[in-house]
Amino acid sequence: MRTDPEPTTDTEPVAGWSVVVPLKPLALAKSRLAGAVGDALRPRLALAFAQDTVAAVLACAAVRDVAVVTDDPVAAASLAALGARIVPDAPGAGLNAALEHGARAVRALRPRAAVAALNADLPALRPRELARALTAASAFPRAFLTDAAGIGTTLLCALPGTELRPAFGGPSRRRHLASGAAEIMSGALDSVRRDVDTGADLAAALALGVGPRTTGVAAGRTAGACAGEAAPAPPGTA
Repeated sequence: MRTDPEPTTDTEPVAGWSVVVPLKPLALAKSRLAGAVGDALRPRLALAFAQDTVAAVLACAAVRDVAVVTDDPVAAASLAALGARIVPDAPGAGLNAALEHGARAVRALRPRAAVAALNADLPALRPRELARALTAASAFPRAFLTDAAGIGTTLLCALPGTELRPAFGGPSRRRHLASGAAEIMSGALDSVRRDVDTGADLAAALALGVGPRTTGVAAGRTAGACAGEAAPAPPGTA
């Protein structure tokens, strides 16, 4: 029988979240989008998603800093220019290992940090919606937000003194619930839930309204399709 997590009794305020964002090498990222956008445009969209995600996170009043875990040099340079700290993916052992590594890197500098793991593919992310989600998460030692499909996870949060214990990938909502994390049930968080893995996801994000980098790449895709042009080369290959 499922037992709902108890709200935390620790009254120490969250003095700004450290958000960890994992990003695969662009050549490997968003493989399920290839059928919808073509393999040449896919890495450019993956970078644009990450840029718009990180820019929105940095604009969120509840966020203190952002650590991006990646080994991709193009993405690292671009996201560092936005203000993110780049943490090399030293484990090289997949998504959850990267998130644990990023959380350790954050707490190596600030042991009492409140840490949140956030997907890199949230191009419609609104800073105010992220702030609402983080505020709701602060009532529990660990809390998560499910994705738009209600199957996966887009956000996992851990208060100071609590390990992140990420279980992202596939049906991660079920795993995070089983691990004792509280599910964030606040409404009006569509932009925080709207990750993009498929062409249908991209259409849904565009309908919500995406950030300027994704808008620009998506507009180029549409123009190229209309004109019968080849998609631009992915970053770092020109």
